[in-house]
Amino acid sequence: MAGFLGFLKNAWNKEPVILVSCGIGLLGVALPLISPWTKYTGMINRAVPLNYPVPIRDDGNMPDIPAHPSEPKGENLDWLKNF
Repeated sequence: MAGFLGFLKNAWNKEPVILVSCGIGLLGVALPLISPWTKYTGMINRAVPLNYPVPIRDDGNMPDIPAHPSEPKGENLDWLKNF
């Protein structure tokens, strides 16, 4: 252990910027492995489907289906109640 501490002391005396940049790089590699967010990111990725349903677009032959989910045809939402 004394050899390693001597190396760090010598490196700090000669090139502190390089030593700090190497420390930040090692921290950047190690931190995601020990972060609690990694667990939850994996859980979210497993829960979210890879493909999503596409809304149906009105081609003129579907009077009871809206052109877009947020734009109901007409003034009422009877089509939704009868769905």
